[in-house]
Amino acid sequence: MTENRSSFSEEKLLPDRLKMLWAEQNTGRTPEECYALQTAWTAEYAEVWADALRLSGETDLKASLCQELAVLTDNPDLADVERRCQGAMLQMKKEWEDKVRADDADTVVEYYDSSREYAYELMWWHTLEEDQSPLAYVSAVHLALKYGCTSMLDFGSGVGSGALLFARHGMTVALADISSALLDFARRRLAQRGTAAEFFDLKTETLPASAYDVITAMDVFEHIAEPEQTVDALARALRPGGILFGRFSADTDDDRPSHIARDFGPTFRRLEELGFRECWRDEWLWGHQAFRKPQE
Repeated sequence: MTENRSSFSEEKLLPDRLKMLWAEQNTGRTPEECYALQTAWTAEYAEVWADALRLSGETDLKASLCQELAVLTDNPDLADVERRCQGAMLQMKKEWEDKVRADDADTVVEYYDSSREYAYELMWWHTLEEDQSPLAYVSAVHLALKYGCTSMLDFGSGVGSGALLFARHGMTVALADISSALLDFARRRLAQRGTAAEFFDLKTETLPASAYDVITAMDVFEHIAEPEQTVDALARALRPGGILFGRFSADTDDDRPSHIARDFGPTFRRLEELGFRECWRDEWLWGHQAFRKPQE
């Protein structure tokens, strides 16, 4: 993959730029001017994202991701692929309600390990057609470049888009997930681009110690019954001075019953006990945070 590090890493992160921009509204910029700049700057992040995810020769992100799905799911009907993408979230809700018992962790694991709709739901989310929050991954790679990171682990890696983005910017990448099906899907995505990576099935494998400069955990912690225990595993996998980047909150969402964690107080307390300190916070767009492991 093409390395693309220097000019991007020298800019301020998009949420920081936008916070400063709107603060200037009372010093000469009109709301219309601020909104126009916000749209333009967000489009720049969206192009960084699309550049990493589009297949070679493709110019449209949605079309490229749907074509990928068509190949990887052996479903040549692109109209049907898009239909399944758009209906995947509600289908997953039904699967959860039919199969998962809140007091039985095995049923939760089986849900993630067997759902055929998850790849459709995640790939559709990554088209940015309905939600731009996947661009938080661009904030993550942006911050990682500023800290000079060269290796990353995407914890809860899903369909592998985060790893593709980080690899596009010159980093070695690893993917970890509880779903064997999603890991296989991501493995094939990276392979067709010639992108090398490590893969860890969290049902059977343990993350290596002190192996990564940055770990992303994007929209993952709300799916974990006891997320503070996960903090310990990720802390072991980070090198001294490494960064944990994620979103540690969850809004109530009737369409997403898999969001089972609500209280992240124990998560933050465990990070503090281990010596982590917040090094960045998105106060403008999606609310992600970054915590830095202490140097030894």
